[in-house]
Amino acid sequence: MKVVVVDYGSGNLASAARGLQLAAARLGLVAEVAITADPAEVAAADRIVLPGQGAFADCARGVRAVAGLEQAMLRETEAGKPFLGICVGMQLMAARGLEHEVTQGFGWVQGDIAAMTPPATLRLPQMGWNGLNFAPGVHPLLEGLQPDDHVYFVHSYALVGGDPAECIATTEYGGPVVAMVAKRNWAGTQFHVEKSQEVGLRILANFLRWDPQ
Repeated sequence: MKVVVVDYGSGNLASAARGLQLAAARLGLVAEVAITADPAEVAAADRIVLPGQGAFADCARGVRAVAGLEQAMLRETEAGKPFLGICVGMQLMAARGLEHEVTQGFGWVQGDIAAMTPPATLRLPQMGWNGLNFAPGVHPLLEGLQPDDHVYFVHSYALVGGDPAECIATTEYGGPVVAMVAKRNWAGTQFHVEKSQEVGLRILANFLRWDPQ
């Protein structure tokens, strides 16, 4: 199995790659994990992982600044290749980002990425560990997890106006916040799965085994 971690100038690439390598080793999978900005490597991979941190618009511009990279991801995932977006990588799956300006996303899931509006008693960004709310059995990526398992968040913007059928997990931060989305072969985590210790490794292992066909 070949897994690519897409490099477009964002962060968390090495930690995402290490998490995937460890998850593969625990499963006994022979997996090559490569960090790359090469559209040809993306096209040749079996699975695509898109990390992201920072502003939506900056990340979108970073992807689009690499000739052929967005097109390769769109083409390969439209054909059914499993995709995992992490943090802003998940946000880019939405229709639009509204952070500082209106920026088009990939449009794979319904909704926009907008500023969170928690009560004044809660600070932004939402930073730290928080529990996941989900229905057991709702999606293969959550196999082996329990509701209220904790994962690590750092964000001030979140998905709004999404399709409830595409939201597989939420968290609470002054109200429900979308934590995970999935549609067809596309999935995303608003939290940093690569920093979420054992729970994150389980999700990455589930992604490596996931057969969305």
